[in-house]
Amino acid sequence: MKALFDFDFRKFITPSIIKIVYILIMVLLVIAYLVFVIASFRSNGALGFTVLILVGPLFVLIYLVLARAGLESLIAQIRTAENTAELVRLAGGTPPSERGSFQINPAPPSGPAAPRMPNPGPSTPRPPAGPTTEGGSSKPPNPYKQ
Repeated sequence: MKALFDFDFRKFITPSIIKIVYILIMVLLVIAYLVFVIASFRSNGALGFTVLILVGPLFVLIYLVLARAGLESLIAQIRTAENTAELVRLAGGTPPSERGSFQINPAPPSGPAAPRMPNPGPSTPRPPAGPTTEGGSSKPPNPYKQ
């Protein structure tokens, strides 16, 4: 319940309530199915039988699959955000969600800038690609370290 009043949005509450939302969607689909069956039987017996056997279950199945896919997509996005924050922590940085409030225009990462080479013309030979002459390549700076 504390996470519901977290105005900095540091903790996701969706994974804890997603089961309840899915159950509510299932209950609402069953109620809608029963209403359609009753309404179609009042209109016509053959139509009611068709809705009971064919149209109603197909309607419920399609909407249940769509709801499940949407909820799974939402959970996948949340887990990706949590895993990305964990990777930033493991790299020695501080994820934006733990810095307090989110920054709209964060400062650019500090550190040494990449060397810039002039654009070689067609007659200038390019240096060979591959490892540096020192025997290895250098790591790029970590923008999340502070």
